[in-house]
Amino acid sequence: MNAVLPAAGVTFEAEADVLIIGAGAAGLVAALAASEAGAQVVVVERDAVPSGSTALSAGLIPAAATRFQREAGIEDSAELFAADIMAKAEGEPDPAVVVQLTEHIGPVLEWLADSHGLPFDVVTNFSYPGHSARRMHGLPKRTGSELIDRLREAVEARDIPILTEFRTTTLFAEETGRITGIAGARPGGGEERIGCKALVLACNGYGGNRDLVAKHIPQMTNALWFGHSGNEGDAVLWGEALGAELVHMSGHQGHGSVAQPHGILISWATIMEGGFQVNSRGERFSDESHGYSEQAATVLAQPEGKAWTIFDDRIATIARQFEDFRNAEAQGAILQSQDISGLAEALGLPPAALAATSVEVEALKRGEGSDRFGRDFRGAAPLAPPFSAVRVTGALFHTQGGLRIDPRARVLRPDGSALSNLFACGGAAAGVSGQHASGYLSGNGLLTAIGLGEIAGRKAARLASPDQPQDQA
Repeated sequence: MNAVLPAAGVTFEAEADVLIIGAGAAGLVAALAASEAGAQVVVVERDAVPSGSTALSAGLIPAAATRFQREAGIEDSAELFAADIMAKAEGEPDPAVVVQLTEHIGPVLEWLADSHGLPFDVVTNFSYPGHSARRMHGLPKRTGSELIDRLREAVEARDIPILTEFRTTTLFAEETGRITGIAGARPGGGEERIGCKALVLACNGYGGNRDLVAKHIPQMTNALWFGHSGNEGDAVLWGEALGAELVHMSGHQGHGSVAQPHGILISWATIMEGGFQVNSRGERFSDESHGYSEQAATVLAQPEGKAWTIFDDRIATIARQFEDFRNAEAQGAILQSQDISGLAEALGLPPAALAATSVEVEALKRGEGSDRFGRDFRGAAPLAPPFSAVRVTGALFHTQGGLRIDPRARVLRPDGSALSNLFACGGAAAGVSGQHASGYLSGNGLLTAIGLGEIAGRKAARLASPDQPQDQA
């Protein structure tokens, strides 16, 4: 049940200044920010162990003009980052939110490093599609589970309670829309009610709700769902009931490179460093370099909804910095051969067709002719034996549409007014990818989780403590 009920006459067993629903990256960062701003914070989480969609990702966060980039000799700016986001999404995102995030995310990562010991560095050995600079920041293992674990440890170190296995069912609201608290169920039955001065929705999107996916993203209705099972659209349903505006509901992040049948994410470095994809006929079918998000639907449109990514051991060496790729190798998802014909035989692909495709790609790398799909292969290193391949399918990772917010992460109504004490971050909030999968710039999901999480937590704490100065940023 996802209900919004009148607050009149409702009493609460417990109270918090700032109450946060969801203990993924967005919720945990919001908790840290609110706590440091002086608020008493409580986080509720439906799972036994916090994870969210973050734990299923590579845990990479794009940020510009950071000290981590400077240490790596990378020049970048928030302005360039914002321009990349707007270009990828063809100008659809809210420019004010984009500016706020791109200016803010660098200092947030440095705060997490300095105050909470998260050892970020930059991926320097390959570029992600759409980014004008190398600005992907990650932790040593390059996994989202590592990011979640470190954030959870930071929250626990500040003695911020995380009430796990708490399934929020109800928000209580006054006639003005002001939230007074929530109700939820925990194992053993019964209802628990927690009051609050400010509420942060950090409970992600709706990708796990097949009815909502069919309604808003019909082309992905039958796609492999690679997000967290808890993404059932709670924030969207509550927001609608409160009169909030929903925007860009068709926006989403897909991925055209999930190993099949192993269900392991394969790094897009396999493409960006000179690899390519073929279908069951051994033929290329798209400009693979445009972006892994839109490639999901493109792969799903191929025979049997599958493709094969072709690369070599040099590229595999780059991809091995990601634990997921190492796991894929350990499980036998990555096949190798000393020649293309042997690779075709191992993959069950037509040898002559795969050989012709390989010859064509190598010619394009030498600048001979132009690609009929529009990809620019010039400058990419030729593939060399041993050759590698992995069978992949397209998947839906998370939704990018959601509650409309302002740069302070406040949830907005259609007339632009804000619900007085309701904030949203991560997948609960409309992202900065617009309404199409092609608008997703690599890392946009964790950009809004981490960036908006910090903003929402800090602003909620200020709202809950009227004696503190209310900044306007």
